[in-house]
Amino acid sequence: MRLSPTGALRHSGNLFAMALDVLRALPRRPFQAREFIQQAWFVASVTILPTALVSIPFGAVIALQIGSLTRQLGAQSFSGAASVLAVLREASPIVTALLIAGAGGTAICADLGARRIRDEIDAMQVLGIDPIHRLVVPRVLASMVVAVLLNGLVSVVGVAGGYFFNVILQNGTPGAYLASFTTLAQLSDLWAAEIKALVFGAIAAIVASHKGLTAKGGPKGVGDAVNQSVVITFMLLFVTNFVMTAVYFQVVPQRG
Repeated sequence: MRLSPTGALRHSGNLFAMALDVLRALPRRPFQAREFIQQAWFVASVTILPTALVSIPFGAVIALQIGSLTRQLGAQSFSGAASVLAVLREASPIVTALLIAGAGGTAICADLGARRIRDEIDAMQVLGIDPIHRLVVPRVLASMVVAVLLNGLVSVVGVAGGYFFNVILQNGTPGAYLASFTTLAQLSDLWAAEIKALVFGAIAAIVASHKGLTAKGGPKGVGDAVNQSVVITFMLLFVTNFVMTAVYFQVVPQRG
């Protein structure tokens, strides 16, 4: 779908307005606990296995590249520190974001889009039920919680995969690899990665919900909305990741 500058600005404003509506609806009672649990389980079920499988080659590629680089520089003792730093800071949040947006976000968008074209959303509004509070808020919270947990999973699997490829395939020293973990990385790196995952999960769910609730044109419109939600989410995630990383480097002193 081709948009004019005015149309793009209008869609951006509508997306931002929906994000504000979600923030306003978060403290509203009653909390949809059952919907939240169902959505959290659903998002986790469609993302856990792909996330674990994708994080292994990510960790392997990082370990192989850093292992080769440190060998050329004569700094093999820092290969573990550099691998952990790369996995914690960038790889785990990015992998989590891509899987949440690609698997969980598309499912959310398709579900809400199907409800829209079946006029279920309009029926809820006629009955005085707010779709944002009833449907969107539980999905946003579920995506945020699952993203944080998946980030931890990616960190563990990525570091374990890096250890295997560095020690087994590149003949690294296990003791040196493990002992150098805290040379460059610090606890604030893990907290920053978890915050990134939390924000990425919220962005993916809000964009998917917005495109699903505004879908039109029958089943083809739902498919177009799913494609658009993935593209928009990916662009927002990479921009947000750059901004958060730049802010983190300015706020938190780095080890050297």
